[in-house]
Amino acid sequence: MSLNELWFLLIAVLFIGFFFLEGYDFGVGMATRFVARNDLERRVLINTIGPFWDANEVWLITAGGAMFAAFPNWYATLFSGFYVPLVVMLLLLIARGTAFEFRAKVAHPKWGETWDWAIFIPSLLVPFLWGVVFSSLVYGLPIDSKMNMHGVFSSFVNPYTVLGGLLITLLCLYHGLVYLCLRTTDELRDRARALATKIFWLLAAAAIAFVVVTFFVTDLFARRGAWLYPIYVLDVLALVLSVLFLGKKHDGWAFGMNAGVILLTVSSLFIGLFPRVMISSIKSAYDLTVYNSASGPYSLGVMTIVAVTLLPFVLGYSIWSYTVFKKRVSKKEHLEY
Repeated sequence: MSLNELWFLLIAVLFIGFFFLEGYDFGVGMATRFVARNDLERRVLINTIGPFWDANEVWLITAGGAMFAAFPNWYATLFSGFYVPLVVMLLLLIARGTAFEFRAKVAHPKWGETWDWAIFIPSLLVPFLWGVVFSSLVYGLPIDSKMNMHGVFSSFVNPYTVLGGLLITLLCLYHGLVYLCLRTTDELRDRARALATKIFWLLAAAAIAFVVVTFFVTDLFARRGAWLYPIYVLDVLALVLSVLFLGKKHDGWAFGMNAGVILLTVSSLFIGLFPRVMISSIKSAYDLTVYNSASGPYSLGVMTIVAVTLLPFVLGYSIWSYTVFKKRVSKKEHLEY
């Protein structure tokens, strides 16, 4: 495996980590409007993710940084082409992070209600926009021979990318509801379980529709079908097992199975792309790949040494924080957020 391929793999792992960790985070943010019925219950939900939400976003920042350093042409084309949606996502994430910190500072209904919306709206829109961005990558974008993207609104927003955005949003909502079954008690847990069971059917329908449409409108199956067919079979199996475990109240297993769904779903997009990182809808010769968009061998070598050195500390901190805050959150607990 070349260093170019290794860094493509590492960036894929970082995005898988982001969607796995921030996915339940977004899902809980959405659930504050569907599961909680009053301010106290919303606080309980927010406190289940309070110690983790900022660390979860580090995975996205690291993925962006790794992309910038390892594949500067990919980074430049992606971030200049998706400038508006990425800026919108950044502002939404800033508003959401601010809401977590400020919500409990003033005990006034209007104050709390305002920040509740600042949590709910970004939690809904950011995963949707990420779904649109990733769907666009596999659908193809108007990229010319100089790696410049000349996209118009319909290049990014079309039925396929909207379906991709809907799929990621539902996946995050389902993930968050299963997470709440693990971290809450009593009626909140029961409501989260009941809603997750309903969302499962919408998620399954969106997933099937997305795979079928992907088969017809992209070349992913033609190029990587030998990988994608077994991945999607496992994907369906893991999703079905998650809802079965949820029904039997084996919440840890349900969460683990849905983690598998996220891992397989995000992996399938990167496997379908490889060795491309962005597909040109103008001409395949203009595709950005792990080879023509990468930094030089020296830069990749130094980055690999740094990454291997620091990775154990990052993983160790994450495991430690989840161990410390593993207790269920109830209305009787001290609510920080």
